[in-house]
Amino acid sequence: MTAPLRVAVIGLGVISRFYLAALRDSPSMRLAAVCDSDPAKPDASPVPGYTDHLRLLDEERPDAVVVTVPNDVHLRVCADALERDVAVCVEKPLALDVAQGDALRRLADRRGVPLFTAFHRRYNAAVARLREQCAGSRITEVTVRYLERIEEHAGDDGWYLDPGRCGGGCVADNGPNAFDLLRLLLGPADTAPEVVSARIETDARGTDRRADVRLRSRTAAARILLDWSYPGERKDVEVRLADGRTLHADMLDGHPGFKGSLWHEYVGVLRDFDRRIRAPRTPDGGLAALRFVRAAYHLAETRIAERRAPASSAPAAPAPPQAGTGPGNGARTGGGG
Repeated sequence: MTAPLRVAVIGLGVISRFYLAALRDSPSMRLAAVCDSDPAKPDASPVPGYTDHLRLLDEERPDAVVVTVPNDVHLRVCADALERDVAVCVEKPLALDVAQGDALRRLADRRGVPLFTAFHRRYNAAVARLREQCAGSRITEVTVRYLERIEEHAGDDGWYLDPGRCGGGCVADNGPNAFDLLRLLLGPADTAPEVVSARIETDARGTDRRADVRLRSRTAAARILLDWSYPGERKDVEVRLADGRTLHADMLDGHPGFKGSLWHEYVGVLRDFDRRIRAPRTPDGGLAALRFVRAAYHLAETRIAERRAPASSAPAAPAPPQAGTGPGNGARTGGGG
């Protein structure tokens, strides 16, 4: 019988409880240690607790880590684990930007260590049913809605509202999950959806609060609607098929409790992570999702620069800033329609 993998959880914020519950019930993994910069959090754990992830890695020598730290720390924590040949499951997004994500992917490939990005919505039961209903039919349109009030969902994790730490806002943090669902539904036979237009509304701090992103693949049109100011919560997917049918998946259906759907989704995350460790497969979509985020921000910022430029000859507008460092008010709009 294969021994359970010893897994450490680094970062004990709002999402960590779903991982901890999934680890508690996992037949093939067991919690070995936890880490958080707030000493009160690891002190409350029944396993060894740390405030320094390097000490955890060097003293506990886990087989794998789950990384749920703020987005701006993903690069450092994941790299430290990979350099010690420890498998990594990191919350989406993989990193703050494509350059960081590419650096992590190259490091993982060089060390031969699994690097797995957790897109928890792909393990949702309603999404699984939708995929079964679509089997054998050609998809022509997909709309993914990811609407919530972020202040309710972030809890004490205020970094979500800091565009520098989050990477921007709803596009940087929720966008990867929505984009991953598009790739999951359209399947490997299609090309990755390409962003063709983007409207992004930010608050005074520069945090994305709403976004309407349209994409096009070789066979289908797609739309991602994101909202961090929505009164309540709506997470669903609508699919139109070439045979005229319209299908729908409500990812919150059957899960009335706050964040109730996440309990079963993170069981799926860890099950897939375990498979990646024991029988490594092709790289996941962490980099593809970061490219989606970059394209949405770039297209929106470029269009604004074009609209602000005078009609007469003038110096070229500066290159658009990275996600989360753009202008602090109004809307960023790109493309048409």
